[in-house]
Amino acid sequence: MSPETARYALFGNPVGHSLSPAMHNAAYEAMGLSARYLAIPVEDAGAIPGIMEERGIRGASVTLPHKRAILGHLDEASPACGKIGAANTLVRKGDRLRGENTDWEGFVLSIRECLEIRGKVFAVVGAGGAAHAAVYGILEEGGTPVVINRSPDTGRALAERFGCPFVPLEEAGRVEASCLVQATSVGITAAPDWPLKGPVLSRFPWVMDMVYTPLRTAFLEEAERMGCRIIPGLAMFVYQGAAQIRLWTGRRPPVETMRNIVLERLSHEGSEKGR
Repeated sequence: MSPETARYALFGNPVGHSLSPAMHNAAYEAMGLSARYLAIPVEDAGAIPGIMEERGIRGASVTLPHKRAILGHLDEASPACGKIGAANTLVRKGDRLRGENTDWEGFVLSIRECLEIRGKVFAVVGAGGAAHAAVYGILEEGGTPVVINRSPDTGRALAERFGCPFVPLEEAGRVEASCLVQATSVGITAAPDWPLKGPVLSRFPWVMDMVYTPLRTAFLEEAERMGCRIIPGLAMFVYQGAAQIRLWTGRRPPVETMRNIVLERLSHEGSEKGR
């Protein structure tokens, strides 16, 4: 890279599996920008600001397990970061580092491709960072989230944080909602004790999995078999990345180019596994 090349990065551990570098670099090329996005594994969130300064990194994505911990190492953070309790985006302005959260925006835009949020009930399964972003986004758009979680303590804590109802996972079948959002790291319908399958899923007209790889998770395949319309996590992944690029460059990125490169990589990975 030349000194004039704008540097961006992904920080997390692990990061080798991420499709963010391919997606971001394809966007910069299409935009005619001299920019490069690298994946950098980091064990301690506290090391991220120093690495950014040392390497001249203007903006960064933050992924697991550092989205929460990074908040303690920033000069400032957006209101969304404070409410969600996590930052997935860093913007360096002079000698100050600001945290942003584009996960909720990516979630909202992916849902909007399929249905209106305002006035509708959404069942959100999980109580981690993804669930926080989903609940925040639903409320911002005028919808009503219902938190569903296996652990009552963490589920109720999330529900109380945002002032919305909580339902234990084993009682998910009694929730009336337009869309079920799978916001845990693994929506494994094959697990014998996983309650969200069969007739329970058939109660929801729409089902989304926030996981973007594989493109069609086992959870989504089960939902489709039960007659649900499905929303893969791909669109959310693309939209949150596009929002990051807007924050870093002030320009509108080529969303379809980004979507196509991720689809291409996911399709390639799928064909490789099938050999």
